[in-house]
Amino acid sequence: MDKNCIFCNPDKERIICEDENWYAMFDGFPVSDGHTLIIPKEHYATYFDLPDKLRRSLSDFVIRVTNIIEPFFQPTGWNLGCNCGKSAGQTVMHFHLHLIPRYDGDVQDPRGGVRGVIQSKQKYG
Repeated sequence: MDKNCIFCNPDKERIICEDENWYAMFDGFPVSDGHTLIIPKEHYATYFDLPDKLRRSLSDFVIRVTNIIEPFFQPTGWNLGCNCGKSAGQTVMHFHLHLIPRYDGDVQDPRGGVRGVIQSKQKYG
């Protein structure tokens, strides 16, 4: 635990789901309605730092959180992503997975999806 880390010291009222290893809360700066962060309770900097057991449990927790938020927001698609390191855009050095609901028409042309992190590479060809 890092006493200065916002994810090691979350506002308990913002937590929408948790188990012994993970918690989920809505993103403070959402890119879509229902944008949720999935965060380990222990401090690990990136996905690659997670112990194997914790990494394996992530998938089940993602499904659990998705099943909770889907009925409220009814997205037509999803993006899941994590930023690992400053070069990748990570600003809080405590691993967190973005679960981003997507909606028909939320962008003009969604093809390429996460490839858009480098805008000139989003479109194929």
